[in-house]
Amino acid sequence: MAKVTDTVAALAQPIVEGAGCTLWDVEYVKEAGQWFLRVYIDREGGVSIDDCEAVSRPLSDALDEADPIEGSYTFEVSSAGADRVLKRPEHFDRYRGEEVEVRLYRPRSGRKEFVGRLLSYEDGGVTLEMDGAPVDFGKQEIALVRLYPRF
Repeated sequence: MAKVTDTVAALAQPIVEGAGCTLWDVEYVKEAGQWFLRVYIDREGGVSIDDCEAVSRPLSDALDEADPIEGSYTFEVSSAGADRVLKRPEHFDRYRGEEVEVRLYRPRSGRKEFVGRLLSYEDGGVTLEMDGAPVDFGKQEIALVRLYPRF
């Protein structure tokens, strides 16, 4: 049986592309006892509320028809955001050379958060340039990698 997120992504892909956007990610998570289905979209130049609406309405109808999720949940469509989480190899490829934050499960040298320029991604591991030197983080120690925008 396919994962909920894979099923929803397959339903969402043509709708998102039809709205002139790209599908960034799909999450199905439980928070404070309630289930949330979140679809994150992206668009060159940024995502507007109109883009979210153009995806949300037809995707909601497609989800009602396909009914891939038992029980109730809250459905949200939003931008991937300036501090978007990088999960897939294509995400890392797209942002190679950009500044990212790596959060670890356990502290390394007394720290759990590291910011540097993304040099590479391989098999879940990440290499950052920090203070002019490469620093490797293994897949098993990484909790999260996200863009690190400076304002």
